[in-house]
Amino acid sequence: MKEKLQQIKEKAIAAIEQTNGLEMLNDVRMSVLGKTGELTSVLKGMKDVAPEDRPKVGQMVNETREAIEKLLEEKKIKFEQEAMKRRYESEKIDVTMPSTKKEHGNLHPITQVRNQITDIFGSMGFEVYEGTEIETDYYNFTALNTPQDHPARDMQDTFYLSPEFLLRTQTSSGQIHVMENEKPPIKIISPGKVFRSDDDATHSPMFSQMEGLVVDKGITLCDLKGMLDEFVKEVFGQETTTRLRPSYFPFTEPSVEVDVSCFQCHGKGCKLCKGTGWIEVLGAGVVNNKVLEGCGIDTDVYSGFAFGIGIERIAMLKYGINNIKLLFESDLRVLKQLDDEK
Repeated sequence: MKEKLQQIKEKAIAAIEQTNGLEMLNDVRMSVLGKTGELTSVLKGMKDVAPEDRPKVGQMVNETREAIEKLLEEKKIKFEQEAMKRRYESEKIDVTMPSTKKEHGNLHPITQVRNQITDIFGSMGFEVYEGTEIETDYYNFTALNTPQDHPARDMQDTFYLSPEFLLRTQTSSGQIHVMENEKPPIKIISPGKVFRSDDDATHSPMFSQMEGLVVDKGITLCDLKGMLDEFVKEVFGQETTTRLRPSYFPFTEPSVEVDVSCFQCHGKGCKLCKGTGWIEVLGAGVVNNKVLEGCGIDTDVYSGFAFGIGIERIAMLKYGINNIKLLFESDLRVLKQLDDEK
């Protein structure tokens, strides 16, 4: 029995020395000390040992087990230390190296400008109304004082879906929906996409517009001028001023084109303002009485003004973009330069 235990011990020591990892070491443990291991088999055979020899044999078995378990534990600690060392090496960080630059996304410049404009008018008490991109001919033209034979219909180059339905050419249709469903005082802006058959460096078949409408008692062109003065100062700088030029829109009377003093040369004349010192930014006017009356609003009591802002137009001026297509091509080289949130 002593020789057998010695053989088991020597075999176990040799197997332990040859192991190269925790998994192999566990296999050795199971082959010697497991339920079917060699040393366990010896213990199961104790019943065949003479009663007077059992204490001595039991002591030898325990000594052999303890020796093998000690070697297994020492080897296990060695493997764990080596594994920890490899992990430390793989996770080691050189704090003197430059950090990796993390790219961050930002909102599209059109979205940034739209949000800025919305915030400006929101601070003035305007509510936001978003209409549908598919409109009826009535809301897009007729209700805005544009009869069937009116030349303004040709000027818009409209995308018709059917004789009745079309892709809206202006967000002005939103003011009709609001005035039909709400009573004055009314103070809303209506941002959204509009569509026209027009395509060049400064025009796109689809672009963003923001309609503004105020209806209340005693509203005049002076109120429009004062509000626009505050708006352009917030967008282009506190030194910016506005001027109104007579124009024509079927749904406003009088109608005006709104210019701002050039925020680049401050009115001295430059390439941006084409030497005039002024830049056209939007159209506006006092709401035509026919439009108000068509929505059931008493023009003896109420009046209003409306304005339409081309969001791409504002973005192009603000960021110095000379081709509107740059705003739609999603070129990251362009978009990374146009971030107000940096």
